[in-house]
Amino acid sequence: MCGIVGYTGKESALSPVLEGLRRLEYRGYDSAGIALTVTQGAPLWVAKRAGKLGNLESTLDVVPESHSGIGHTRWATHGGPTDSNAHPHLDNEGKLALIHNGIIENYVELRAKLEARGHTFISETDTESVVHLLSDARKAHAGDLAAAMREVCKELRGSFTLLAIHSDEPGRIVGARRNSPLVVGVGDGENFLASDVSAFISHTKRALELGQNEVVDMNASAIIITDLDGNVLPHKEYEISWDAAAAERGGYDHFMLKEIYEQPKAVADTLIGRTEGLDPEITAGIDFNAIDKVVIIACGTAFHAGLVGKYAIEKWADISVDVELASEYRYREPNVTSKTLVIPISQSGETMDTLMALRYAKEHGAKIFSVCNTNGSTIPRESDAVLYTHAGPEIAVASTKAFLTQLIAMYLIALHMGTERKKLSASEHALLADEISSLPSKVEQVLETVEPLRELTRKFKDATSMLFLGRHVGFPAALEGALKLKELAYMHAEGFAGGELKHGPIALIDQGTPVIAIMPSVGSLLHEKMASNVQEVKARGAIIIAIGDADLASADYKVRIPSTHEFLSPVLSVVPLQVIAYEMAIARGNDVDQPRNLAKSVTVE
Repeated sequence: MCGIVGYTGKESALSPVLEGLRRLEYRGYDSAGIALTVTQGAPLWVAKRAGKLGNLESTLDVVPESHSGIGHTRWATHGGPTDSNAHPHLDNEGKLALIHNGIIENYVELRAKLEARGHTFISETDTESVVHLLSDARKAHAGDLAAAMREVCKELRGSFTLLAIHSDEPGRIVGARRNSPLVVGVGDGENFLASDVSAFISHTKRALELGQNEVVDMNASAIIITDLDGNVLPHKEYEISWDAAAAERGGYDHFMLKEIYEQPKAVADTLIGRTEGLDPEITAGIDFNAIDKVVIIACGTAFHAGLVGKYAIEKWADISVDVELASEYRYREPNVTSKTLVIPISQSGETMDTLMALRYAKEHGAKIFSVCNTNGSTIPRESDAVLYTHAGPEIAVASTKAFLTQLIAMYLIALHMGTERKKLSASEHALLADEISSLPSKVEQVLETVEPLRELTRKFKDATSMLFLGRHVGFPAALEGALKLKELAYMHAEGFAGGELKHGPIALIDQGTPVIAIMPSVGSLLHEKMASNVQEVKARGAIIIAIGDADLASADYKVRIPSTHEFLSPVLSVVPLQVIAYEMAIARGNDVDQPRNLAKSVTVE
């Protein structure tokens, strides 16, 4: 979950490397560093500092001219966030630099072996073992850095993206990946490597997919991709569909606020051409009538989208659905057959727990239909089918528009499965499609009315706890609201099913405890039951903030959202929850876009 970037070309390398790091800092901000090749044969120029990228930038007064370099922004795993643990790491000659995203599982035994050979270590990281190993391998291969990288990758256990440069070959960068993202940017007289296309989007929209256990060897004019045996592989190029402006704040105070307000467009873009049915090319690898069970696997916010998807798929497609935390799934050795459809949900397409769960299911014969926002990432590439969401880049660590588009993807899959399995009539499909199509404008309506909610939230900035209640699809929305508040406000927050209150959670209610109640639509059976649950907590001193399509007499504060189909309501009810988390973070003086201890894309298991 670190951010890496490499540049070689006609520009002064510092500028594109720093620009790339700024756009990748969401992946980790415990430290940052840069290495540049300056003069052939001379030691590399290196600068690195603990803390956010700004700490590094403040030291860059005099930087030598260079046309090739690598940069890294770190989320700490092995070793604390210190200057010495920051990347890049160097060999003992100071001529070879390496940056790394991932986990090297056998680094302890490698370090012992290398220290016995006389290598000196100065950090606590797993990465430093790799740079010393690469240094020895390069010498054994007569200075061929790409051949050395291939040899080293065979010796490593774990997940990694690696980039390396050597001062004897200015202009050359060698990279490799296993279970961790790496994408190549193809420019005019310049080329790029990065964890994410956002790092180089202002320079080129052309990108190459890099597959599992592949090595890329590039300079400003040539790119060679090989497997670990040195066999040259064909390039698979694609065009990035969004531009640099999408990765900028655009006048908003924070990326998160911008992304909250981008949600109507993101939802609309994800829906385009899909409500009548999914393109046969998308689903060609799957016979939905041969499936007897669906398993949704995901982590964090995506898991909550999966919980909502369960309601829709079970109702509209009449098939049993399990929703599993990807980090736990394969370790209990679940029953998986060729009749199991597994739906992994991942914004990045690189979430390691989700990827490993996918591979377990695939090895046992399951069909894989993934939901993802990132073209060319690993999870879609290893799936039988993929439904891409069109949220565009999401820079803030706390997910907003990615979550809403994941919900939309689940509804589209449920709708398609219901029709394919002949569980939905044409008229039922049409009514649901119309309701889903109305969601972008309804999200817009919610956003037009959130200013009073922002002011209201500030009243609770000194609260020590906040509880979220929901029933049916409102329960996953409550879980998502609590997660957002924990991520951003650093306060205790829990989401509960309303009917579970008397089984223990009601003991948490104290005088003045803020409770957010996500109300089912008026007229539904669950509306009355939820109203009773609210009465129970209000009687014990809670302050009630009700979110729903009608007033609730017992509520202290009311947040109105438009009416919609019961199953679709989380798309609307979660938007005020995002605003509450955002505003609470502001009121408490926290960093909204880069909350402590977190990073955007969790790529280590």
